[in-house]
Amino acid sequence: MKVAVVGSTGMVGQVMLKVLEERNFPVTELIPVASERSIGKQVKYKQVDYTIVSIDDAIAAKPDIAIFSAGGGTSLEFAPLFAEAGTTVIDNSSAWRMDPTKKLVVPEINAHVLTKEDKIIANPNCSTIQLVMVLGPLNKKYDLKRVIVSTYQSVTGTGKAAVDQLNAEIKGEDAEKVYPYQIFKNALPHCDVFADDDYTKEEIKLMKEPKKILGDDTFNLTATAVRVPVQGGHSESVNIEFENEFELDEVRKILSETPGVVVMDNVKNNEYPMPLYSEGKDEVFVGRIRRDLSQPKTLNLWIVADNLRKGAATNAVQIAEYLVENDLV
Repeated sequence: MKVAVVGSTGMVGQVMLKVLEERNFPVTELIPVASERSIGKQVKYKQVDYTIVSIDDAIAAKPDIAIFSAGGGTSLEFAPLFAEAGTTVIDNSSAWRMDPTKKLVVPEINAHVLTKEDKIIANPNCSTIQLVMVLGPLNKKYDLKRVIVSTYQSVTGTGKAAVDQLNAEIKGEDAEKVYPYQIFKNALPHCDVFADDDYTKEEIKLMKEPKKILGDDTFNLTATAVRVPVQGGHSESVNIEFENEFELDEVRKILSETPGVVVMDNVKNNEYPMPLYSEGKDEVFVGRIRRDLSQPKTLNLWIVADNLRKGAATNAVQIAEYLVENDLV
């Protein structure tokens, strides 16, 4: 299996290489790709140094799979060129997610929609992935009516420069400001840029992507996305109104039996999901499961996942695994 990793020097790209190695994905030839200034440099994979090549050279090599994490502009320009060469692209940017001709996939939820004809496959937004891992099985059982989600998102979602800003501010040092304000000892209700309706692009992704992944546009969803001074992962406070009644024990059972979901919900022993606990793990953790006492058929819960792993790299590699296991590449 010839695999290209486009954006291999970035935060997500580095985690992609790590996850490919950890999961022993059947890579027979690795083709690392990065920006022009990185061409000729090396990245390490399974204790072997690989030379970074240009994206044009990678297309010419005709890899079986190309996993992209290099920004929407790069994906829009080059993913179709890989596809024309016969490569199946798994793209981590927002470029193709809402394109009606492209599949948006979380393997545990909707991998069954994939076919051999899908040459560009979209990896969802990090916050969306952990959300639908919980919404998916609950929607099947109780039928979603309305979802309200508030996120508490790690600075790693913005990239290395944001991590550098936080660490410099912790030390009291000057740093390039990625955010409009200091992030240390702060919380910014501002993830990505604001659209004309005063929602941020991150909030819009959260409101649109779950419906496409679940194949269900009958429920309503609204979101507020907040950046917090955390490095370990994203957290979400979620309020879910169902069409049908539920029992809490059954909710916990459904979620605990969902592949990739871990229920941590024992408040008597202070057991609940935290980004500190999720860092470096591939599972989605859910806890604080309780009824909304203000209205019927409504549930509150708290979801945490490592946004660089299940929220990005691991989900992309799982898509690649599904393609291989089902002879779709």
